[in-house]
Amino acid sequence: MTKVSDRGRPVEEWADDVKPSFVIQGLLDSFGPGSRDTTNCTCCHAEGETTPASVWCSVCDETLCDRCARMHKRFPSTRHHDVLDLSGEVNIARKRKVMCSEHKDECVKFLCKDCKKVTCQTCCVIYHRKCESVVTLESELPALKSKLLFDKENIRQKQILIEKKVDTVKSNVMTEKDRYVQMESKIKSSGRKARETITLKANELLDKLKEISERHIEQLNADIKSGEISVQMYRQQAELIDQTLQSECDMDVYEMYQGCDAGDVEDVGHTDLKEKGRIARITLRQDSDKLSRAVDDLQLGEIDVLYDSDILVVLQSQNNVVHLTESGQFVRNLLTAGDGVDHPHGVCADGRGHVYVCELFSGNINVFTCSDTK
Repeated sequence: MTKVSDRGRPVEEWADDVKPSFVIQGLLDSFGPGSRDTTNCTCCHAEGETTPASVWCSVCDETLCDRCARMHKRFPSTRHHDVLDLSGEVNIARKRKVMCSEHKDECVKFLCKDCKKVTCQTCCVIYHRKCESVVTLESELPALKSKLLFDKENIRQKQILIEKKVDTVKSNVMTEKDRYVQMESKIKSSGRKARETITLKANELLDKLKEISERHIEQLNADIKSGEISVQMYRQQAELIDQTLQSECDMDVYEMYQGCDAGDVEDVGHTDLKEKGRIARITLRQDSDKLSRAVDDLQLGEIDVLYDSDILVVLQSQNNVVHLTESGQFVRNLLTAGDGVDHPHGVCADGRGHVYVCELFSGNINVFTCSDTK
């Protein structure tokens, strides 16, 4: 899998850095610009001559001039080949021939399922005599194409899933921004009720909120960018499979099948959005009584950061819900009996600031809002 060096760069720029796989390179060889010259005779070109081609042999996959075409008809091995006249506008089906790396004059036509290798006829006789399952590559094409279609559907399902996640994160960004605006309004409102000392404390808290909230939004935006990259990579892979299935080349299909079977397609582009130390939620806690009693030691609020890895624990005998760090360090009493907690039995939280507490005896599930608790 190719990693993106800088997620902040536009997709159009970093896409050029992606190295093509053997499947992509094969398709480029077959379908890329300059992959086929149908205007000149292939045989004459090999001799250093440039002669206009008049026909094309679908078996040899070569273009021939009039003279070479006559010679082509004289040989017993080629006289029955299908030849196409190039005098009109003709769309030649381009099919890549893959020759054996050891036996240069033989095409790869067989597949050894035991060794998971494609071979020529000579290799089958020499190296795969003891193998139990050696079939022609052409006979295996339906199964390979079926597997590719299955992999393509899986890729599309993953694409849809990532798109839904991206949409959810985008919605969450707007919600979080609104919440931060509300927090900022509360902080400013409290700051306006005090003198210069209170205003100074308010500005300090605002700076802290700005720092944490910007970091949180930056993380969410990074999630969106990562999701969009994954969606585009999956889309490109799906299109590549389509091109492979339409190429009518046995080897292209098998190589794509091998890439999918090895996990090259499945793993491309996708990275887990979770990471250690990520901010899950930011809330504002205020103590109005303390604000009234101690103007000189005024506390307008605290910025609480709940990370993805943090833990919520119920203390049933104390009617408490405790907030702990991942390492088990105490942060605060999130909910107490004063908030209405009565013999808590289980607890969970969502991404909208809601804490759900199940009571032991009644079986009721009470919903609390973090910003309203101390």
